Amino acid sequence: METKTIVCISCYFKGFDFMDELHLLGNKVILITSEHLKDRAWPWHAITESFYMKEESYSVWNLDHLVQGFSHLMRSTKVDAVVALDDYDVEKAALIRENFRIPGMGQTTHRYFRDKLAMRQRALHNNISVPEFTAIFNDDEINGFVAKVAGPWVLKPRSEASATGIKKISDRDHLWETVNSLGEERYLFLLESFKPGDVYHVDSLTYQGKVLFTSASKYLSPPMQVAHDGGVFRSQTLNHTTKDFKELEALNRILLLGFGLMNGATHSEFIKGKADGKWYFLETSSRVGGAHIPDLVEASTGINIWREWARMEDHLLKNIPYQIQKPTAFAAGLLVALTNKRNPEYAEFMCDAVYKFLPIENHIGIVYRSNDDQLVRKCLDETAEKVTSQYLSVIPPKDKPTS
Repeated sequence: METKTIVCISCYFKGFDFMDELHLLGNKVILITSEHLKDRAWPWHAITESFYMKEESYSVWNLDHLVQGFSHLMRSTKVDAVVALDDYDVEKAALIRENFRIPGMGQTTHRYFRDKLAMRQRALHNNISVPEFTAIFNDDEINGFVAKVAGPWVLKPRSEASATGIKKISDRDHLWETVNSLGEERYLFLLESFKPGDVYHVDSLTYQGKVLFTSASKYLSPPMQVAHDGGVFRSQTLNHTTKDFKELEALNRILLLGFGLMNGATHSEFIKGKADGKWYFLETSSRVGGAHIPDLVEASTGINIWREWARMEDHLLKNIPYQIQKPTAFAAGLLVALTNKRNPEYAEFMCDAVYKFLPIENHIGIVYRSNDDQLVRKCLDETAEKVTSQYLSVIPPKDKPTS
């Protein structure tokens, strides 16, 4: 069995199945992670070597030290691939690939999957609708934007993950107060029209420039709402025969090909405008979705997106033809909520539609599966009501997530 060496970069504790699958396929896995995560339950049986970086702030490493350390690794080890396991690691992996000429996504393409300003500009270039937006480099451009686009608006960090750091703003005075408070970091943000509507996520796998697998779901409680107001996070898969699924599948394909993605897993988000029913692109990322979305995808399709991504990487490196298994088409739903109990009992939540309970400390996490979309929605609604009334704990939003 041919052995390849894959370096996995992650400043967050994730990717167990990915590394385990690479190991099962006969490869050597090297992990580079943050020093404070060294004692977490990584798949140590699958990891040959591990290296640790000090964090200067959340997810931020000294990139010069990373490159220098990697150069020492390269003296004794031939590295065949570098993979970013989290959104915050895409930039780090691209930097390593560029410096050491390792195949994969480089620094130009990575910006379309990391920088929210670059991805909006690229989407427009590919005739994909986006909410009205502007960079906030220039005062006159900001004033021109707010004169033309009615509030409320959202101020978004260009390179944060999910809903982290997003601020909803309703009037011009508050906007300028917030912009001025950013100081020297102002250029790291963009301003966007707040577009009411339902938010959807599309999780897919692309191989040699072709989107081979797509799962589309609707957030019943969007991440921004949960992050800012607290509550129960819920998402439900779309039936493949629906108009919404077919439109999202086509739109996602145009997006990824237009952004230049050749291989890998992606998580993209779109909003269906309440006022006009049009699809608007929100953001994309070249990684597996968080918040236990892979469990939702697997319940619906039978595809473990982490393991399938690992198989794709293995086949690419070994020049073996790759073919994905035919996915199933169950209705599935995901519910995750912060609770006031460290390890809540799940017995009272048991029903025929439960696919799995998620062992998350201080949380209730449930994945449902059925042939009946309405049954899944009923389970999600009834459980959310029960959790909210009896178990829900709410903490103020943080500017940075914790690991």
